[in-house]
Formats: sequence, C-alpha cells, structure tokens
Amino acid sequence: MKFRQIGLAKAGAPTVIVSAGLGGLGRFWQPQFEALGRAFRIVAYDHRGTGENAANLEGPYSIENMADDVEQIVEASGTASYHFVGHALGGLVGLALARRPRSRCASLCLVNAWASLDTQTSRCFEMRMALLKHVGVEAYVNAQPIFLYPAAWLSDHAAAIEDEVRHGIEGFQGTSNLLARIGALRAFDAAPDLANIRVPTLVAASQDDILVPFTRSQALAAGLPAAKLWMTAHGGHAFTVTAPEPFNAILVDFVREAAGG
Repeated sequence: MKFRQIGLAKAGAPTVIVSAGLGGLGRFWQPQFEALGRAFRIVAYDHRGTGENAANLEGPYSIENMADDVEQIVEASGTASYHFVGHALGGLVGLALARRPRSRCASLCLVNAWASLDTQTSRCFEMRMALLKHVGVEAYVNAQPIFLYPAAWLSDHAAAIEDEVRHGIEGFQGTSNLLARIGALRAFDAAPDLANIRVPTLVAASQDDILVPFTRSQALAAGLPAAKLWMTAHGGHAFTVTAPEPFNAILVDFVREAAGG
C-alpha cells in the first residue's frame, strides 16, 4: 500500500491517519492538512482500488479488508500508535480498527459516519448504483456533487465542480471496484461493538447532510463510551471541504488532548 507523510517530521510527533469516504482518495483531506500538519505527522493514503493504490478488488470485499490495509500502512510507516480520522466509509474503517484486540488506535474522529446503515443512506446508494449500472460512469460522477455539497455552495463553486467532475471521470476507480466498496459499507455493522470501543472519540456531523442523517452520528456518540459529539448546521456531507473551519480547530484540539497535551 502506497502512502504519503505530511506535516511534522520530528521524532515522537503524534501520528494522524486520515481515511476518505467512498471516493477513497487521500487528497479529500487537503483542507485539513495545513492545520493538522502544524502539530502532527499526517499519514494519508488512497484506498485499495483507487488512485495510487489502483487494483482490482477480487472476491468478497469488506470493511475488515480495508482495515487490514491500514494496519499494513501502520507497520510500513513505523507507527507505534495513531489517531484515526475517517469520513463516512473511512469512519467505518476506523471503527473496525478500534474494535480489534491490541489495536494501536489511540483515538477516533468519525465524520458523517454510522454504526449501522440508515434507510436514507441505503436509498441514496441504490439511486447512485442505478445511475452507474443503467446510465454510466459520467452520469454517476456528475451526480456525485449533489450528495456531497449544499446547493448554494455548488452554485458558488460551479467552475471547481466542473474540474472535480472531469477529474472524477478520468480517474474513475472502476465499476466493479465501486460496487464492491459500496457492498462492503452496506454490510458493515458495528452497533454490537460500540460499548467495547473505549478510545477517545470525536463524532462530527452536519445537520444538512442528505446522504447520512445526523441522527446516525448522534446514535454513534450515544453508543461509544468515550465519545463527544460536535455538529455544524451547514456544510453537507463533505463539510470538511465546504466549511473546514471551525472543524479544523476542534479536530486539532481533540487530537492534541487525546495525545496527552
């Protein structure tokens, strides 16, 4: 697994591993790199089957397989312990890691994630899969921003969205890979394990997320013994992109506290 290290390079600096959602690309966290990089070593990676880790995802594929990839990166990067920040599907990977015996995960930040799939999220994925299967890649990628960003933000950033769509089509991860990754997140259920995940956890959500209801984050925070909940009113599913502040400051403070100061 390829990965890159960003930010603080001094020995002993706390390590933050960032994990994207369904798109899988580490650059999703670009709006957080500067803030996190001033205080921590960041390890960013593209999920297997996407970007620099292009591969055909063979056989039954699961969130546990994605967690195995992170543990491979942990070993390769010489990381003794880490703070994990995951968006949506990336948050599920974090939960899978944190519930493992002898996990090196020291804290979690779960952004617009869930313990078990909500009917609204399932409906959205059914719609997106239908577009992909019956209309094609271009239709799927063109529809993607609607699920990620608020309408007003899309209008104000039309040129940037056009670029994003073009790059999304050019670098598309492949239909079979995408369907395998959607299947993995739909099958995942951490609800029975939440009470045993005791690492400090920041659960973050946007109340105007149309893909994942913020009530899923409320349920996560209620079920995790050491969780705190932070919500923003606006920003959509990808509020880390559309409204990175004050989230960045809250995230840095959370990781600093979890790392012991």
